[in-house]
Amino acid sequence: MRILYGVVGEGMGHATRSRVTIEHLLARGHDVHIVVSGRAHELLSKHFDGVHRIHGLHMIYEDNEVKKARTLFSNLKETFLPESLRDGLPGNIRQWFALAREFLPEVIISDFESWSYWYAKAHHLPVVSVDNMQVLSRCHHDDAVFDVDPAGFLLAKGIVRAKLPNCQHYVITTFFNLPTKRERTTLVPPILRPEILAAQPSDGQHVLVYQSGPGAESIARVLKRFPHQPFVVYGMRRGIDQPQTDDNLEHRPFSETKFVHDLASAKAVVAGGGFSLMGEAVYLRKPMLSVPLAGQFEQTLNAVYLEKLGYGLHRREITDQDIAQFLVRTPEFSQNLATYQQSGNQRLFDVVDELLAELARGDN
Repeated sequence: MRILYGVVGEGMGHATRSRVTIEHLLARGHDVHIVVSGRAHELLSKHFDGVHRIHGLHMIYEDNEVKKARTLFSNLKETFLPESLRDGLPGNIRQWFALAREFLPEVIISDFESWSYWYAKAHHLPVVSVDNMQVLSRCHHDDAVFDVDPAGFLLAKGIVRAKLPNCQHYVITTFFNLPTKRERTTLVPPILRPEILAAQPSDGQHVLVYQSGPGAESIARVLKRFPHQPFVVYGMRRGIDQPQTDDNLEHRPFSETKFVHDLASAKAVVAGGGFSLMGEAVYLRKPMLSVPLAGQFEQTLNAVYLEKLGYGLHRREITDQDIAQFLVRTPEFSQNLATYQQSGNQRLFDVVDELLAELARGDN
């Protein structure tokens, strides 16, 4: 089949997950074109032909918090008042006309990407959603999860429901198994890139730290107050091309190969609440101290279930007491994770293959 695959560019987890799915689709003989925005375009272009850059929405962070007003203003300006007709909404319209002339997709798969979805609706094409976000609106959640931030939960749930409504099917990747409340919904364990599946977990002495947003300096100050604990840090010092040592912190330039090795050999992880890294840590049985971005309830949801399952801790900010407690409880979390070895890749492949076969037969 001719498949148009849309990938949201905010956060690299969508791209790494989509890479796995697209590789499977190509291996099955499907003709796939990809529309993607942001940094995810660079990653997917390294692996595939037929990758089209489009304008996508983005978020502005400061002090580990989403700045809603600045984010809204920036997105409106760049979408409707772009510096060039190749950008923003005019650029996306040009891409759609080109795709309509040259490719004529038969089905759309969207990893939380809106423009491909609206293309599908305008051309009366079926849409299959493959992402982790839909867990907010298509599953039942404990009252304890709702009570963490009722307003944030309802807002995030409403946004997710409105983003890709009435898809042919929703495939949701998650490490916390929940009862679904809507039809046409399938849960699968985390979708993992080949590098993670090939990694050999070991019990090192370092704690891996991934913090890329502004305000990470305050986290660094807390970590340095534990001089006997080595921390391997990614993301705090962007642009470095060599490791830099700062007391018990070793800042490293990003390398996918090195990062996977450091993750697999870590004794624990300190990071935000992004689903992809959390899913990889859980698969590799690494306890995590999760500090979600304020204003990102999806990250808070991931962190709440991480703690509920006994795989780590959820904190709104990191204090000395939090690090001390986390380090003491790491063996307990490791024991809870010992039996978790699920990868959702094959389950995802089976579900997607079946859905595409049904669409090809005209069963839906």
